[in-house]
Amino acid sequence: MHDEQQRPEHGPLSGFTVGVTAARRADELGALLQRRGATVVHAPALRIVPLADDGELLTATKELVDNAPDVVVATTAIGFRGWVEAADGWGLGEELLERLRSVELLARGPKVKGAVRAQGLTEEWSPSSESMAEVLDRLLEEGVDGRRIAVQLHGEPLPGFVESLRAAGAEVVLVPVYRWMPPEDIGPVDRLLDAALTRGLDAITFTSAPAAASLLSRAEERGLSAEFLATLHHDVLPACVGPVTALPLQALGIDTVQPERFRLGPLVQLLCQELPGRARVLPIAGHQVEIRGHAVLVDGSLRPVPPAGMSLLRALARRPGWVVARAELLRALPGSGRDEHAVETAMARLRTALGAPKLIQTVVKRGYRLALDPAADAKYADA
Repeated sequence: MHDEQQRPEHGPLSGFTVGVTAARRADELGALLQRRGATVVHAPALRIVPLADDGELLTATKELVDNAPDVVVATTAIGFRGWVEAADGWGLGEELLERLRSVELLARGPKVKGAVRAQGLTEEWSPSSESMAEVLDRLLEEGVDGRRIAVQLHGEPLPGFVESLRAAGAEVVLVPVYRWMPPEDIGPVDRLLDAALTRGLDAITFTSAPAAASLLSRAEERGLSAEFLATLHHDVLPACVGPVTALPLQALGIDTVQPERFRLGPLVQLLCQELPGRARVLPIAGHQVEIRGHAVLVDGSLRPVPPAGMSLLRALARRPGWVVARAELLRALPGSGRDEHAVETAMARLRTALGAPKLIQTVVKRGYRLALDPAADAKYADA
């Protein structure tokens, strides 16, 4: 056992790879994950474009003019201006502005405040931070149960904002000034799907229902739907920021994990608990071995392992202590062909990566086995 002070530093997500499907705030989510040790694969499943067909925006505008909300949240300057300009085009501009004068108007930050005042309106309050989390905190502190709140959307909904309001009892009216479309470059999405299907991912995060629906739709277009859903059932953890985001997945029978508070920070904290909790931990040759996505913790020390080595290690760990034949290990190797020598090469690299060669025993003419500690044999005898 290594001395505690000699162990390299690693985060709770070290050795795990997490997919990020968000278009907005992806950098923020990616940074939170990387800070905790994760490898991040970013594939925006959406792009945000102005509404070409304004039917939804017209319906929402008429509804608000006819039935006043208690609060209106303006989230972006360009979106707010676009909304007022569209209303002008329908002959509803003055009625909309009149309605906005009579409600509690919240503006997310200085730019939005400028757009609000340019229309002759005055915001009730605006955070200096431009943080929607701060806007949400204010609303929840005021109490939203039974209140009608209109939110001017600016593309992908902010993670958990609408969900938190609805969970606290608010009626939320969405004002969509933009529409979600598939990304112009579908390459990253395809690479994310391929990584999921080959166990190159341990989790995929979703921060909006349209992003989840878009990824599922792309899997279907490629004829990979059944395979991808099976992967989400068994191998890759789908983590959603809240229940609304999870709906497209749940409609297909996929169970997801969600934080109690519908925010990015709690979503990352949830992964910090869930992924290590799903890792296989085995007592082998006097060491404690934890098998993660693309690395192994040996007595708490992080050891990165190449993909071929991880495939072999998982095959051995399915029946710890039992001999696994070379032919079976060859089938576990990605794209290895028929040469069993490939198993020996990959096994040598795996042993080097683990830094403890005695973890895996060679059984002459039969194959390889994990050197499970004798005390653990009974526990895994029928595994």
